Amino acid sequence: MTTDLHGPLSAYAARLHATIGDRHHVASPLGAWLLLAVCATAADSDPAAEDLADALGTDLASAAEAARTLLDAPHPLVASATALWHRPGPGSGGSTEWRAALPTTTDVGVLPDQAGLDAWAHEHTHGLIDTFPLKVSPEVVFALASALATQISWATPFDVTDARALGTGSAWARGLRRALRSPSHGHRCAIVSDTRAGDVIVHTAPAQTDNGPGLVVLSVAAAPQVPPAEVLAVAYDLSAGAADGAQPAGSRSLFDLPLGETPLWTLSEERVRTRARDGREERHTATLPCWSARSEHDLTAAALGFPAATAALAKALSQPVLGFEARQAAMARYGRYGFEAAAVTGMFGLVSLPPEGVARTAELRFGHPYAVVAVATDTRAGGATGPWHGVPVFSAWVAEPEDVPEADASER
Repeated sequence: MTTDLHGPLSAYAARLHATIGDRHHVASPLGAWLLLAVCATAADSDPAAEDLADALGTDLASAAEAARTLLDAPHPLVASATALWHRPGPGSGGSTEWRAALPTTTDVGVLPDQAGLDAWAHEHTHGLIDTFPLKVSPEVVFALASALATQISWATPFDVTDARALGTGSAWARGLRRALRSPSHGHRCAIVSDTRAGDVIVHTAPAQTDNGPGLVVLSVAAAPQVPPAEVLAVAYDLSAGAADGAQPAGSRSLFDLPLGETPLWTLSEERVRTRARDGREERHTATLPCWSARSEHDLTAAALGFPAATAALAKALSQPVLGFEARQAAMARYGRYGFEAAAVTGMFGLVSLPPEGVARTAELRFGHPYAVVAVATDTRAGGATGPWHGVPVFSAWVAEPEDVPEADASER
């Protein structure tokens, strides 16, 4: 992949989570970003292209290449899919050049009904999401969708502890009975100093794998007064090194911190036998709650890029789009033995229905004797006609009708 996606995705995540706010939620900035990137090759030099590049955080060609690379070589632990659907009609398929630039795994076809969209969401999220985030209507002329899903088991499961281990100042400790405790090995913990959020605590748990591509889930907490947006930004920054198993930049030595209790940790000291070279051994444990979330997010804010993506896609498909809808459904569940998450992101291009009028339908009934004439056609190259053209060959008067033969009564 020629584009480092961590920076663009971190910036896009900041935009997306800012529109959601600080309520309990789960989202997939990558799922939304991929939809924008799939539209990148459809944009040209108009203002929509500039807005789309701004939302993507990189140039359109690089974004499109990155999306193709991710989608055409899927991660073994992250199921991914994209689809482009359209109403049948003139120009609805778009130019062959633009379609050729789509990821090869992108499904392209006729717009399904609601049941078909829901089935697509169910199939491509391992059943974690059953309902497509948008409702199809006659105004929808095209739809673009992405799905991401993962279901992993921890390489080393958590232990279980009393929820009071979450801290005397924690309301969660009073409302829960049990919490998760990091095992003696297999997970990583640290206290990290950050210039924006101050000291934060970090826990990472890796998925169980066969020594191939994996998945690591990173948890970051800051002091209660630190705004959620800053904590999320720190988590994205630290996630860049988490994939490599590196010690987080800014990790603090426990011997540089005072003993005692803070809102984030309790630090104690005891005499032990240790093989640490300087005789000073550092140990970390972490206590976390189980959690789950189901969320739906409106993606229509201009900063999220979907107005520009809709304009680019409408132009590529030669569709007179007058509006759009964009929405994401996401879920996640974090527990003792593993983690699962899924997101479906959808975008609809809309047209206004024509004004109401009157339509008449004539059902023609040949219920009494009638005439039949068989006329030859004789069209030649260049549009010329031959001598048989227009010549009546057979004619009949039908006065004795017959029933449909039994052999013809069923479909062939």
